[in-house]
Amino acid sequence: MCNNAQAMSDWSDLRYVLETVRQGGLSGAARVLGVNHATVSRRINSIEESLGAVLFDRLPGGYAPTSAGLDAARIAEKMEAANAELSLAIGARDQRLSGPLCITAPQLLMERILAPIFADFCNSHPEIELNLLATNEALNLAQREADVAIRISDKPVETLLGSLVAEQRSAIYISRKYAEKLEANTEKRLDWIRFAHWQEIPPEISSIWPNCRTALTVDDMVAVIGAVRANMGATRMPCFLGDTDPLLLRLPGLATFSYPGIWILTHRDMYRVKRIQIFKKFIIGRLRQARPLFVGHESS
Repeated sequence: MCNNAQAMSDWSDLRYVLETVRQGGLSGAARVLGVNHATVSRRINSIEESLGAVLFDRLPGGYAPTSAGLDAARIAEKMEAANAELSLAIGARDQRLSGPLCITAPQLLMERILAPIFADFCNSHPEIELNLLATNEALNLAQREADVAIRISDKPVETLLGSLVAEQRSAIYISRKYAEKLEANTEKRLDWIRFAHWQEIPPEISSIWPNCRTALTVDDMVAVIGAVRANMGATRMPCFLGDTDPLLLRLPGLATFSYPGIWILTHRDMYRVKRIQIFKKFIIGRLRQARPLFVGHESS
């Protein structure tokens, strides 16, 4: 056990040790903590000096935790859990209709749908300070990384409370210029833009376009949209993205596909905080009004 661990009374110091161990090096820790590589290195050097112990071996391949470093990380995890428990306990008693409110939501959902809704909420509740974390990553609400999560999911984390507020459909989209190219195509040839985690070309596509081939594989929806706009081919995307893009149109002759729905979630200990309840009621109402966008105007 690291005998001098009690000297590390500052949780902000411990986080640098913990994240460097978790992320396997300085770069990952810097990314998680929102600082640069040099800051992580400097803080670790300072911690080691104050403890009189080496927490990481500096190897050609990066930082490797010593036994003292692993002990420090274990202590840090306990402090992290205690800090989160205290934050939740205090936060759950906060019944003000003012103060900070941290929301996490996917970037493209924010760009196309949520931005004007958030603007209206801020105008209606100027005393509530919204902080948006626009990310597709699953943040830890138990650690108070966010108060409310807006997520696109088939099955959200069971420890969170919330509801499905909008079902979704997806469709196959092409650019308007690519559509002109297809009209002159007598060989039923179609270029397919594929997500890395998808299986091969869907049978619904290949049955109509027998000469369909994968032209590009990507791992990000922003990249997918860019590729379709650049006339590289067809792809599947949620209707709220494809139908709201003036450069795109649906590939004719195909029905829509199922797609994960939109959930509004919060930690069970924060469920009754008034400003969270006010925000959830507001956002749920507005998202349900936007249902035609999410289902591609079916049954609207």
